[in-house]
Amino acid sequence: MEEVVADVVLGALVEDGRVLLAHRSPTKRAHPDVWDLPGGCVEEGESELGALARELHEELAIHMDPDAVSHLYRLTAGPAEEPALVSAWLVHRWEGTPLNNAPEEHVDIGWFRLDALPSPAHPAMRAALLTALGNTRPQPGDLSRATDHPAAAHPAAPAPLRTPRSPPAPGHERPASQGSG
Repeated sequence: MEEVVADVVLGALVEDGRVLLAHRSPTKRAHPDVWDLPGGCVEEGESELGALARELHEELAIHMDPDAVSHLYRLTAGPAEEPALVSAWLVHRWEGTPLNNAPEEHVDIGWFRLDALPSPAHPAMRAALLTALGNTRPQPGDLSRATDHPAAAHPAAPAPLRTPRSPPAPGHERPASQGSG
């Protein structure tokens, strides 16, 4: 049986109870002006982890350790006439300091504590991160949306636009870490 490869891969860099998110540009067609996990489209012939390594290098200028990743969730997103299979991965080790290496795609990047995650582009992201990283307390409005992960989703209002020069949101810190690797 042939393995189904996702259309889009996302990476959750985790360190010291925080996750790195990218604030998507307001000009992006899909999920504009929200904080999301960095990542992108899987190219023809790529594996999910190969695409994730390429995307994280292109967007954040880091090199993930392929032996230090674990699957986070998989879901179908987008309109019914143009659905996309999204696969998200936890990234525990990498080399380099994450930088906003793709300013045309993201207006900012930053580290967020799990208790201060902004409204996500994919509602299953918050619950999957909380479950995977040890905090499984239910939140108001929990909905099950992930197709192969037991996590619940959290709908919420979109995060307000922050420019790279604005003060950090509560629980948000600018990247200053070398990562776990």
